[in-house]
Amino acid sequence: MTKPQRQRLIADWLRAGAVGSQDELVLRLAAAGVAATQATVSRDLEALGAVKVRRGYALPGPDDGTASHGSLARIVGEWVIEIVTAATLLVLRTPPGSANLVANAIDKAELDEVAGTIAGDDTIFVALADGVSPSGAAEMFQALRAHG
Repeated sequence: MTKPQRQRLIADWLRAGAVGSQDELVLRLAAAGVAATQATVSRDLEALGAVKVRRGYALPGPDDGTASHGSLARIVGEWVIEIVTAATLLVLRTPPGSANLVANAIDKAELDEVAGTIAGDDTIFVALADGVSPSGAAEMFQALRAHG
């Protein structure tokens, strides 16, 4: 099996649901007749853009590189704990280790209201586009959160 085929298989498993660990992926690959080490799986996860979440590893958005409002709402609804306005920024709080997942989904959604994001471990700074009201943007994220 080629590297792209192996990565496609891993991506399919991640889209079907979070995978608990890299060791679990090594075992799944072995069961599928693919020999791979934990180091190889680690590199594959990085190449796929997979992130560590509460239940293991997951892909932040759909395969085509964009996040629909439905998937963004699901991610914001599941992972965002608090939304705070701060001057021309929004500060989103997540459980530890989850900020990258949410920021990646926001960036891929290419929202007109968002200039970009910076993610730490459990905090995301959302820089708003020129002229965007922080309170209006916060309401938009609250609505996404409510529908997620």
